[in-house]
Amino acid sequence: MPRQLYLVRHCKAAGQEPDSPLTTEGTVQATALAHFLGHLPIDRIVSSPFLRARASIMPLARRLDLPIETDARLAERVLAGPDPLPDWLDRLRESFSAPDLCLPGGESSRTAQARGVAALQDILAHSAQHTVVVTHGNLLALLLQHFDSAYGFEAWQRLTNPDVFAVRVDEDAPAVSRIWPE
Repeated sequence: MPRQLYLVRHCKAAGQEPDSPLTTEGTVQATALAHFLGHLPIDRIVSSPFLRARASIMPLARRLDLPIETDARLAERVLAGPDPLPDWLDRLRESFSAPDLCLPGGESSRTAQARGVAALQDILAHSAQHTVVVTHGNLLALLLQHFDSAYGFEAWQRLTNPDVFAVRVDEDAPAVSRIWPE
């Protein structure tokens, strides 16, 4: 039987640290996200452990009376660290075309995608038919690329906070469609 994943990028946040909260705008977005997803037959919610991801989906969890399960494999990819890169955008673009590129203190696209895909495989092995998966922009783009090679750096650039993609997974090729914004 086909499975439905709703891959969600978190709402607008106050920063990039794991404990960064949502902004006031992000909190409003989280409520809108709950309204948008609330009519769907969702059985399960799995989120990155980062505060901004969990806070983005909390209104939906409350609305549907579902727990938010966390999976560390859905955390954002670290491109390099801990010092900021002045050319980070160029390096990120390069990481999509050279998936094994691993900057000091960072994670290659291939490694990040593999851990994210492993999380999705475990999610798909669960009995839930319709699962919301909350993650972050860079990892989301890499997950979408796993299902459809057309997704890459340019797709990452077009992502919004929040963003939602429906992924139908069955025996045939997975079908990916962007369903947010309406």
